[in-house]
Amino acid sequence: MHPLSPRLAAALSYGLALLLGAGLAFALFPAEMLLPRAGAAFAPQGDAAQHAIAQRYFLTDAWRWPLLTAATLRPPEGVNIAFVDGIPLLALLLKAAFPLLPDGFHGIGLWYAIAWTLQPVAAVWALRGAGERRLLPAIGVALAASAMPSFINRYGHAALTGHFFVLLALGAYLRLARGAGAAGWAGAAVLAVGTLLVHPYLAAMVLALLAAVPTTLLLRGDRRWIGAAAGLAATVAAVFGTMAALGYLGATGDGGYGDFALNLLSPVWPYRSLFLGWLVEREVDATGHGGWEGYNWLGLGLLAGLVLLVAVAPRAVGAALRRHAGLALALAGLVLLAMSFRVGVGGAILFDLGDPPGFLEQFRASGRFFWPVGLALLVGAAALLARLPRIGPAVVVALGLVQFADAAPNRAALAAWASDRQPWTVEAPALRGLLAEADRLAIFPTWPCVPKPDALGDHARQLQVLSLAAERGVPANTMYVARWRGERPACDDAVAIAAPLARGELRVILPGARDQALASTPSAPALCAALGELLACRLGR
Repeated sequence: MHPLSPRLAAALSYGLALLLGAGLAFALFPAEMLLPRAGAAFAPQGDAAQHAIAQRYFLTDAWRWPLLTAATLRPPEGVNIAFVDGIPLLALLLKAAFPLLPDGFHGIGLWYAIAWTLQPVAAVWALRGAGERRLLPAIGVALAASAMPSFINRYGHAALTGHFFVLLALGAYLRLARGAGAAGWAGAAVLAVGTLLVHPYLAAMVLALLAAVPTTLLLRGDRRWIGAAAGLAATVAAVFGTMAALGYLGATGDGGYGDFALNLLSPVWPYRSLFLGWLVEREVDATGHGGWEGYNWLGLGLLAGLVLLVAVAPRAVGAALRRHAGLALALAGLVLLAMSFRVGVGGAILFDLGDPPGFLEQFRASGRFFWPVGLALLVGAAALLARLPRIGPAVVVALGLVQFADAAPNRAALAAWASDRQPWTVEAPALRGLLAEADRLAIFPTWPCVPKPDALGDHARQLQVLSLAAERGVPANTMYVARWRGERPACDDAVAIAAPLARGELRVILPGARDQALASTPSAPALCAALGELLACRLGR
């Protein structure tokens, strides 16, 4: 049998990976999730609701500067949609096409389809960067990449499904480490900025992989490391320049670095494994915060491939580590960052180094930083196993098939989540009617004033009311944000809730603010009507 021509092998490799990714996307995600419209009979839930609200408000608002501001959320300062996981890269493209979009459209569901489609394609790109350009290894790595458990389990956080950016960065590293020039680094800068506009965690991972390039060249004794260092500096400057221009700098969060860390057993803890899942009942956790963000089961196919590789080709492994020493150091650093200062093994804390430096508090879910390590192990194992005499390509295909089969419970859990249709717990039809006549919306309690724990469930109700308002972009006084500029917003509802109603204002009182509203606004009983557990107050236009 004659080998395929390089062009045909490349076309088939990318084409089959694209078909795999697109097929999985359309099999897993319902059409109403991919192409949402206003007037849905079911309510978005949790953080997914936050993301959809932010993007809808951004799309219906005018173009502003800073570019990512949705000024109709918490006016007059507005909300930067990067701080509410609104996927700015996609939101900017959709805003340019807004007149063509269906009423109430947002792209959060669409992003899942994009990420799932591009994941296996990016894996093929990375493998070809390692020098492996044959069809069978490409099929194997595409199957395995689409079945990486940490990738599948990002549902609820759409932006974080963008693991294909990490694979693209691995491919870029492998090409740049061969001495690619200015054009290669220009592409790397575009990749890093684009990743930032999806999620800062992913951008930090991409920059870590790109930083490995000059280190690798330096450790090889290759003088091209100087040019690579200059390219890296330009890339970092482009990222920080974008952050400064678009309002990222100065953002703060709730802290808690290490609350959601990598447990040392997590890569081999087979939660939701088809073949080994019977061994464990849930994610491994030693912090008491749950192991979800630190979930990094590598998958049975990848683990079997790594064991086989070390057993049959230890010299090849050692040679690869030496040749890519900079990458190995970068990945080791990411592992340390993922572990955090409180290192857990199983259900126990192995040691605690105390309070971390303040800048690390930005990375509360530090366990995510293991994602590039898992993907690098996959690409590296596939590239080295493919070189085994006679059987190499078939071994990589087998790795991919086992990995894909092992991930079946994860895919089933994702499909169940995507198809879940929770009813509205607020009076959606009535509120839609009132919002259609309103010029602005005020919800009480506002997000900073909802207590923790939220015994009354006001946070969920608030998101549902905002979801309804976002369908047409009615200016709203509050929003649930993950990060903010400067100090955390204070609870200052007392003055606002006592202010007289304005013409065109719809004031929605949640159970947690009912007593305060009735006590501070004498005219409230005459202006407010009960909508289930809520009060809706208005004067009319």
